[in-house]
Amino acid sequence: MGFMDKAKDMLSQHDDKVDQGLDKAGEAAKGRFAGHEEHIDQGVDHLQGATGGGDTTQAPPPEESGEQPPPPPPQ
Repeated sequence: MGFMDKAKDMLSQHDDKVDQGLDKAGEAAKGRFAGHEEHIDQGVDHLQGATGGGDTTQAPPPEESGEQPPPPPPQ
């Protein structure tokens, strides 16, 4: 597995953190490049869309994966 494959795998596993980082970078860019807020927002939205949607680290609901949910912990 090459470097780019590893990077893509990490991005897909931690999509929520990547999106948070892109939001922070966008806000910093807006402070530095006043008057270009709309372009920055478009760029951030495009990048967030390219990294996937939602947190991909969570398992799908049981009805989608065919697995039974884990039993509740003993009380």
